[in-house]
Parts: sequence; C-alpha cells; structure tokens
Amino acid sequence: MIEFHTYTLPNGIRGIHRQVRGSVAHCALVIGAGSRDELPTEYGLAHFTEHAFFKGTERRRAWQVNCRLENLGGELNAFTTKEDTTIHATTLRGDFAKAAELIADIAFHSTFPDRELEREKEVIVDEINTYKDSPADLIYDTFEDLLFEGSQLGHNILGRKTALARYNGDAIRAFTRRMHTTDRMVFSSIGNFSPRVAEAVAARYFGEQAPTVCRSERVVPGPCATFEKSVVKHTHQTHCIIGGRAYGIGEERRLPLALVVNILGGPSANSLLNMVVRERNGLSYNIEASYTPYGDTGIVAIYFSSEHGNAEQCIELIEGQLRRLRTQPLTNRQLSMAKKQFIAQLAISSESNESYMLSAGKSLLTHDEIDTMEQVYAKVRELTATQLTEVAEEVFSGMSRLIYK
Repeated sequence: MIEFHTYTLPNGIRGIHRQVRGSVAHCALVIGAGSRDELPTEYGLAHFTEHAFFKGTERRRAWQVNCRLENLGGELNAFTTKEDTTIHATTLRGDFAKAAELIADIAFHSTFPDRELEREKEVIVDEINTYKDSPADLIYDTFEDLLFEGSQLGHNILGRKTALARYNGDAIRAFTRRMHTTDRMVFSSIGNFSPRVAEAVAARYFGEQAPTVCRSERVVPGPCATFEKSVVKHTHQTHCIIGGRAYGIGEERRLPLALVVNILGGPSANSLLNMVVRERNGLSYNIEASYTPYGDTGIVAIYFSSEHGNAEQCIELIEGQLRRLRTQPLTNRQLSMAKKQFIAQLAISSESNESYMLSAGKSLLTHDEIDTMEQVYAKVRELTATQLTEVAEEVFSGMSRLIYK
C-alpha cells in the first residue's frame, strides 16, 4: 500500500491522506501563515485570528461551532506557530466528512463578531499572564526574540496586551485576506477510508473557494551577534538557555543536527546532559536540548533550571559536553546505539496517527513532498560520525546565553 496519497484541488489547496486501520479519523487544515507573517502593527494577530475562528460563522453561532463535534464524541482545536496556523479535528471514522465541513466553515466563513472578540481578548490576556508567570516558558520566547531581533521571527506569538486591545474583526479580515490564501493551504487526513473518499470530501468542502495567491514574502533573518544576558526575575531557581541559530527545514544538515541534539539532550534518560548534570551530579531536575527548524533558519536551545548556586557548574558541564561533540567523533558503537535509539523514537512517535497527520501536512506545505518513515530511517542509518562532528562544530560554536535569576 502507498503510504501517502497527495492531490491538488483546482483552487490550489493541496491535500494528503494516509489510509490506516482503526475507527478514529484525524484531519487538519494547515495554513502557511504564522506570527512571522504579521506586519509590525499586527503582532499577535495571527494567534488572535486562530481564537476568532471559533466565535461563529455565517451559519453557526459560537456554541454551535464548539459543540458540533463534541456532541459526537470528537474534538476540534487549533494552534498557531511562527510559520503556520492549524485547525484540526478528531472524530470517529464515520464523522470524517462532518469534521472536514466544520473546518472549512470556520476557515472560510467565520464572521468575527466584535462582541465575541472582546470576550476572547480576556482569554488571551489570561494566556499571556500565564506565560509571564512561568519563567520556564517565558525564557524561550525572550531568547528567541533576542536571537532573531529585528527580523520577522523576532517577536513572540501571543503579542502584547496593548496591541491586542486594538484588534477587531476588520483587522482579522484584512490579515486573512492577505495571508490565508489557497496556495498556502494543505488539508491533511488519516483514517480507515480510501484516498478517493478523502479527496472527494476535500473537494466538496474546500473546492468551492476561489483560488488566491499570497503576495507577501518572508525575509531571511540577518546575522545576529552572540550575546550573554542576565535578567533579574527574583525566581526561586535560576533558569538558563544556551543556544544559537541552526539549519532551516529544507537543509540536508538538518537530520544530522537532529540526531546530535537527541544525543545531547533528547527525551531519553541516557542523554549526555541528563547523565552528567542530573544523574552524576544532582544539579538539575530539568535539563533538555531542542532543535526547531523554520523555513529558512532554525534554533538550537539547551534549557535547564537549578538552584542559584549550582547554575555556573551546570553551564561548565554543558559547555564540556558541547566541546566533546564538536571535537571527538562518536565511536562506531556509540553511533550505532544513537541511531537505533533515534529511529525507535521516530517510529514510536509515528504510532500517534494525529501527530503523523499533522507532521505530514506541515511537510507537504513546506516541501511540496513528504518522505515515508522508511526513507527517513534509511537517511538516519547513512549518517556518519564525521557528519555529526561537523554539524556540532558549526552550530555549537559561539552559542548565546540568557539567564533568569
């Protein structure tokens, strides 16, 4: 069986479907418009638009939008990132068409009533305040703002309360007209029904839209000087991020970097940072490394929290592991074990049909193609120790640092 079936509707909306066994179906509309596509006068508007989708359409009141799938035991949700907005649903297989119809209704026929929007602003203000009360979350946003300062990526997704207060239905309609165009949309689905059925449902509910083309361009972020910054937050612990720029989503070196970051501070207890900082020295309960690729750049970040007096020792140990990865190639045994672990993690994550469906939609949106899991595994197996050392040297040299204390 072909793993994925792709298609394109006459209006330019692309689709991707995978047929699997099971009684549950997942689907999503992935729109290539996120916070980096906002004008300076629109910061936070992409995220506000995501919330506004649930506030009523030409044929449904807000409560009807929210109850349509829930009454069937399903779920409807959405999220915004720096580069895209996704509306997604989970239902029983027999209700797939109802989920697709609802997503199309809120994506193309939302009315954005100002009275509902004013109430929703209070919800987002509470979301902003929640972030401010969580230094472990806030420090990521602050670090990324500094790393991409002056670029389209250099502001957070939630925006500011003062800007949020200005936005209304007209502002949202102007943003969606400019950015939510059919050439930047992918409808992704997974479930126990044929590609023919999936494409027919997509054509029925998404094909009626007139074709539109996005005229906005994303600008590659300019260079950034390395920085070290400490901010007094009067927190109970020190929170720290060490990180820097990395490869974009289309670069070949992305895969070896992902493997290096997984070795360094991935989710497993045997990651280098967890072993040396937590297990051997007991200095931090939470230490991790992450790699987030964007269309034309990316970010690698190492985060930890610790008692104030332990922070400097944590930093020294982290820098030691970074130096080791940059200068000492893995042995054949170490490389083999790292590959097996990484492939197993990918395989386990792909068992989540919802996650698989979302990643397939994002991949098709970004690359206009998608690798099967077997193709990804084959690429991982081909990686060499020299490749890992080279990307570690390139990315881990001259890292920036942000500390909350």
